[in-house]
Parts: sequence; structure tokens; C-alpha cells
Amino acid sequence: MFKKILVANRGEIALRIQRACSELGIRAVMVYSEADREAKYVKLAEEAVCIGPASSALSYLNMPAIISAAEVTDSEAIHPGYGFLSENANFAERVEQSGFQFIGPTPESIRIMGDKVSAKQTMIKAGVPCVPGSEGELSDDAAVNKRIARAIGYPVIIKASGGGGGRGMRVVHTEAALVNAIQMTKAEASAAFNNASVYMEKFLQNPRHIEIQILADKHKNAVYLGERDCSMQRRHQKVIEESPAPGIPRKLIEKIGERCAAACKKIGYRGAGTFEFLYENGEFYFIEMNTRVQVEHPVTEFTTGIDIVKTQIMVAAGEKLPFVQRQIEMRGHAIECRINAEDAYKFTPSPGRITMWHPPGGPGVRVDSHVYTNYFVPPNYDSMIGKIIVHGDTREQALARMRTALNETVVEGIQTNIPLHRELMVDAKFMSGGTNIHYLEEWLVAHKR
Repeated sequence: MFKKILVANRGEIALRIQRACSELGIRAVMVYSEADREAKYVKLAEEAVCIGPASSALSYLNMPAIISAAEVTDSEAIHPGYGFLSENANFAERVEQSGFQFIGPTPESIRIMGDKVSAKQTMIKAGVPCVPGSEGELSDDAAVNKRIARAIGYPVIIKASGGGGGRGMRVVHTEAALVNAIQMTKAEASAAFNNASVYMEKFLQNPRHIEIQILADKHKNAVYLGERDCSMQRRHQKVIEESPAPGIPRKLIEKIGERCAAACKKIGYRGAGTFEFLYENGEFYFIEMNTRVQVEHPVTEFTTGIDIVKTQIMVAAGEKLPFVQRQIEMRGHAIECRINAEDAYKFTPSPGRITMWHPPGGPGVRVDSHVYTNYFVPPNYDSMIGKIIVHGDTREQALARMRTALNETVVEGIQTNIPLHRELMVDAKFMSGGTNIHYLEEWLVAHKR
């Protein structure tokens, strides 16, 4: 096992990794930008290194600064968390070339799964069902592209191969709009991801967003930890997540989960990963794989009792997974609400000083957050300041616990999206379960939010 790990991230995930290291008896080195000097995990750290000014490009995305911090502190491994450099194959490669262990997949796996075209081709070979679409990236031949679209059937969606976070996508409803849509998406992809490659898929009208959590080790063992329903989204950004997914038969989840685990063994995957699917009319369609820990991992930890972050660290150190598939049992229901420093309905960021922070408690309630009373939320990063996660024996109990937890939570000095979550927890359609990925945006329009 490692003696010292450098945590190359910020916010609640940095604190989450710091806690996992503490439980494993590992010294955690925390890096921080000048804007994050007052963060809780920096104050708690035995060792902390400032890696640059507030700008992400000069700090959390600064590979030489992070690797230098690992060198001067004699760290043995680097945990990238999520976001920033967590899915950057070049960073993973530089970490390992510098003599450190990257706590995540191999650079090769990140490259294969990070490019959506190669990821889809890999999944087709591994027997994982995919959305009908083009075989590989689209050429500049308009006639060929029109033939592909006709074969798939309109509407289609043009996607950037290197895209993510809801960017680099364009829905096309008619052949007349196709050529222009492809050109525009290519230009956007080139500017945003430095990769102009795009591909085409069938646009599913009312799907749900279901994901399968996997864990794999260096010894060709892989398991799936059930599923999460992440359909409550706004502009492709998740707002509420839960596990298990309401209304999907267990046999179907087991079938797709087994294929995901088998695919991991086939490509020699290691660490934590998430297969993301669109689910419509009883069918799963693979869309992408996230080669890192997810924001929403706590709902799976609640329902399986498995610590995903500690397991990531253990398998990176060369240990075998401490469980096999038949030992993994799903218990009860978990729900997570992302708490953002923003206007609850206009979604404008609300950085500033928190004058009162009173998180909820009680049975089955977990709060993952790096903030505290008098903490200053910097304007330089993502607006998420924490997550409230609850667990109950049933979905109904979990919903009741989340309503109580949200009502107990007090945040003053800044605006948060807690009022929105309170409304959604009593929304009849959400309470009945199984809402699709468009539901929240339609709800916001209908409620004039």
C-alpha cells in the first residue's frame, strides 16, 4: 500500500479522497490554488502545496506544477479525482513516466474510451449495445453523410468525438439541415476539444440516462455495482441522481452489468469507471464511458456498502478486488442532490462568503462538502459546493429523508439551488419515478422558472 498520495483536485472530491487516505493510513498531500487557500481539506492537511493562482489553467490543469508537487513531497501516487486532468491520457502518461502511480486506468484505456468513436467501436466488439449510428467518424462527403442519416432515420444527433459535459452536440431533424449542422459541430469541436472529428447517431426522443458503475483490478477481475438513474438534468448537467433506477427490471440490469464487466476484462481496464447509457423502450444504448470516479458515486456506496474511492486506491497499489460479483448486494434506495452556489431558478452563479452553514443530519443522511461557516466560495470554478445524499429501505423512505434533510439545511450569505430541490422532491411525476432526460427542463418551462 502507498504511504503518501498527492490529491490533484479541489472541492468536495479532494476532501473525500483525503478521508479515504486517512482510513487507509495513507498520508494525503493536498494541492491548492491561491483561491482555495482557506478550503477545509487544506486546513486539515498534514502537507499542502500551493500550485498556482486562481486560474485552473495555471493551477489544477498545470501538469508540471502538480508533478513537481508530488516530487518535492515524496508522494508515490497521484489521485486525479473527477474533472480537471482526471481523464487526460497525456497527464496519466506523464505521471507514470515521472515514476508515480496514476490512481485510475492506464493511459491507453483513457485514450480508447475518451474518444467516443473508438469507445463505441470497442463496445460493439465487446457486445455492449450501442445507439445506431455511423461506423466511425463522418467524412466531408455530403452525399455519403445524407445516406447514413437516411439509413439511421431522422432525427439524428451529430456529436464531437472528443466532446463531453453536454458540449459538441447538435440535433438534426431534416436532411436540409444536415450538412450545415455537421460543419458547425466540427468547427465547435475543433475549437473546444482540439479535435474536429464528429460522428452521427440516432436521436432518441425520450430516453432515460442510466449508468453502470464498475470496478476492475490489474488481475483481470471486474465487477459491476448496480446502476444509477441520472435523468434529472439541465443542459446535460446532472442535478439529481439515484440508485437503483425506478421501474427497470433487475434481470435487465444484471444482463447489461455483466456485459460491462466483461468489456472491462477484455480491454484490460483497471480502477473505477462508469458506462453511460440511454434507456428507451426496454433497450439500453451505450453512449460513453467515464474513466474516473463520478460525482454521484455516493449513491452506489450507500446501496452496495462498498467504498469506491478506497477501492480505487487499493487496486492502483496492485491489490485484487476484495469481493466477487456474487458477493455484491443492492440494499435499499439512495438519492443525491447536488448543491450549487447559484440562483435556484435563473442558475446564475452566486460566489461569495457563506455566513451560515448548517448541514442536515439523522439516520441515512450523508453530506459531502468542503465548505463551512465563513468560507468564501471562489468565482473561478464549478458552482457545486456539496452534495446531500440519503439512503432508505425504500424509495419512498429515501424521498422522505431527502425532504427532511433539505428542510434542515441552512446556507446564508450566498444563494443555492436548495429551493429547487425542495420543489422537485414533492413533484408528483418525480415521486412516481422514471422521468426522462427532458423532464426537468420541461418542468422549469412549465413552472416559469
